[in-house]
Amino acid sequence: MDWRKELKENVTTVKELKHVLPLNMEPEDTNKMEKIIKSYPMSIPKYYLSLIDETNDNDPIKKLCIPSIKETDLSGSFDTSGELDNTVVVGLQHKYKQTALVLSTNKCAMYCRHCFRKRLVGVSDKEVSNHFGEIITYIREHDEISNVLLSGGDAFLNNNQKIESYLRALSEIEHLDLIRFGTRTPVVFPMRIYEDEELLNILKEYSKKKKIYLITHFNHPKELTSEAKRAINSLITAGVIVKNQTVLLKGINDNSDTMAKLLKDLTRFGVIPYYIFQCRPVSGVKNQFQVPLKKAYQIIQETKARLNGQGKCFRYVLSNETGKIEILGNMEDEMIFKYHQAKYEKDQGRLFTLNISENQCWI
Repeated sequence: MDWRKELKENVTTVKELKHVLPLNMEPEDTNKMEKIIKSYPMSIPKYYLSLIDETNDNDPIKKLCIPSIKETDLSGSFDTSGELDNTVVVGLQHKYKQTALVLSTNKCAMYCRHCFRKRLVGVSDKEVSNHFGEIITYIREHDEISNVLLSGGDAFLNNNQKIESYLRALSEIEHLDLIRFGTRTPVVFPMRIYEDEELLNILKEYSKKKKIYLITHFNHPKELTSEAKRAINSLITAGVIVKNQTVLLKGINDNSDTMAKLLKDLTRFGVIPYYIFQCRPVSGVKNQFQVPLKKAYQIIQETKARLNGQGKCFRYVLSNETGKIEILGNMEDEMIFKYHQAKYEKDQGRLFTLNISENQCWI
């Protein structure tokens, strides 16, 4: 089956969900979930639903894809890292000197419940790229930009013609060292990759012109299936370098056993661990998935103790309005931080300490 047809079979309503998964929901809970879906859409591939253990009420795959009543808690922010302030052309952000970020679509193969762009994904296209020429011109005229990240939504939910248009234009810009794609399709919808020879041929052709990196997003070992491995191998064969960003999530991977297995399996599959992110205080997300910083740091240290050098090459960071901040250490009441990337020149590489309470999840 063509991946586009498969995508149309995604589960998007409570009624459809009840047909494929026993939920044992009361009418009141059904109504609440339907209201949540109106604000924050649900879309789950049949493939990803098949990974759920129906006998386990706390199944991590279930938590990652099925709406929770906790999403009605709107404390927090819908733009925790100031993305709107960094927009220079509609759909193009330039927060860090060397990096241009393109929001190429607001669509995803699956709408993850911990998404930090809930304001946008599946809801609004106001921040999405619809000025292709202006974006390419801006990147061409700013030679401090050495790499472009095509994100969204999910960059691989664009059709192949749009993907090739970006690759063609960007590969001709001399000062770019590499092009990155942000996509979770290897995790939630791997057939998008391994069933599409046209896409793989496009990636293979342009990887000879510019280095192409794919940044994906595995959060739990159960996501590393034979289908996921097939997608990863297809990308590597096409000359694409595959790296992974994980988010530390309460009830999903907030223990060193799970996190170490995830990172070990990723390196076994040929995927390079890139970042582990502290979950952002996003409205509808923070009180469901955030782990306190002190506890989180301990989990990361215990995880690293179980890994070889390749597994340890990630950084544990949080990304706020001022930059990407590495979480370096824990000293009783204080924690040590360092700017890994900074929006402002004065913060480049800056070390600092803060008093952090036991239940504090963000700075």
